Amino acid sequence: MTERDPRPNRPLEDSPEVAAAIEDDTAVPQLASDGGPRAENPEFVDPEDVQGDFPATEDLLGDPHGQGAGSAGDTRTGAEQPWDPEDLAAAQGRDPTPGNVERARQEIEQRGTAASVEKTVP
Repeated sequence: MTERDPRPNRPLEDSPEVAAAIEDDTAVPQLASDGGPRAENPEFVDPEDVQGDFPATEDLLGDPHGQGAGSAGDTRTGAEQPWDPEDLAAAQGRDPTPGNVERARQEIEQRGTAASVEKTVP
C-alpha cells in the first residue's frame, strides 16, 4: 500500500503562496519566470512574417452578421420598426418642437430611417 500525499490537490490559486502574494505583493515561485529568451530585447515581427497556418478571424468568431444564435443578426436596435420624426427627435433628447421634428424628418430623409435610428440609439 502506498502512502498518500497529506496535502490536498487544489488549484495553485488556492495555495498559501498565492494568498501571501496577493496580501503582501510577494512573488509566487511556481509562477515566476525570467521572461524567456530575449526578454530584455524582444524581436518584433510583422504578422505577415509569422510562419504557420493560423485560422482567420471569421473562423474564430463565426459569422458576426449571420443568422445563427448569438450572432449580430439576432441583435435588435429598434431600427427595424417604424419611426416617426417625433420619435427620433425625442430619442435624440430634444423636445418634439416643430423645428426639432423638421430636423429629424430631414435626417431620416437624408440617411434613411435605420441609419438615423442606429446613429442615435446605438
